[in-house]
Amino acid sequence: MKVSLNRRAFLSAATATAALPLMPRIASAATPFAMQAAWINDAEFAGYFVAIDQGYFTAEGLDLTYLSGGPDVIPEATLVAGRADVALTTPDTTIKAILDQGAKFKIIGAQYQKNPIGIVSLAKAPILSPADMVGKTIAVPPVNTISVEAMLAINGIDRASVNIVPYAYDPTPLIKGEIDASLDFTTNVPYTIAQAGEEAVSFLLYDFGFTTYNDTVVVTEETLATKRAELVAWLRASRKGWDENFVDPAAWPPKWETTHFAGTGRTIANEIFFNTAQMPLIANPAGVFAMTEEGIAANLEALAKVGISGTRDMFDTTLLEEI
Repeated sequence: MKVSLNRRAFLSAATATAALPLMPRIASAATPFAMQAAWINDAEFAGYFVAIDQGYFTAEGLDLTYLSGGPDVIPEATLVAGRADVALTTPDTTIKAILDQGAKFKIIGAQYQKNPIGIVSLAKAPILSPADMVGKTIAVPPVNTISVEAMLAINGIDRASVNIVPYAYDPTPLIKGEIDASLDFTTNVPYTIAQAGEEAVSFLLYDFGFTTYNDTVVVTEETLATKRAELVAWLRASRKGWDENFVDPAAWPPKWETTHFAGTGRTIANEIFFNTAQMPLIANPAGVFAMTEEGIAANLEALAKVGISGTRDMFDTTLLEEI
């Protein structure tokens, strides 16, 4: 945490030391700190890339190691293994780990105020509400099945009336008409579908009662107790990166074509689309990562619909007050 002297104290210190010989300046070493992302490198993590490139983490005294995610990465497992100090997760998996496995986790922030996952369909055969899903085949990643089931339950839709099949993060079956819709990030996959010559429409699960955050910022209780200053520094630097990123969502992605985005197979135009679309889902009047009491209550209520009975003490908002 940065410490600053007020003007009077600074002047007094300067006067007292003016006659002393100059001493060599000793640079303090940055503190190693690792974060685990929730997915592969894309615009979902643009704010952190800005903070890395602009030196915001370094300025906060952190030597950041950024760990990318992917379909085979479980962020909570990285925390438990001690390979990361902070991880981006989904609140359902984190709270379920606390309840079912006794995991000592705390949620200290939320990147997405509104979860960007939603039901994506083609404009020529639109599915625009939970009721429209009845009798349809919806491809859903196994990790997100519980979220879709929650949304259906909240809206009084019989789970048996919807044919849910596995989804492998590829919109090709939807484009070919092999399925009626898929669950995906509404900030991204519509662009891919447009490139294939089709128009996509979508709706957020959030807007139909599954009011959860996404990319929740999670730490272990041990890290919270032993590295509080570093966590506040990470939150501060990350928020600064997100704020800078959203000054112009089209400005940063082109800079990362051969760095952060190298090898992903996605175009920069796609990342700009993603970055622009996610802005209203991340923005918060209280600042990026902020969690209100109303927002936390809405998360707990939504998850309780599918038997995940979380409690308020699983969330810690006090670090956000120190940014």
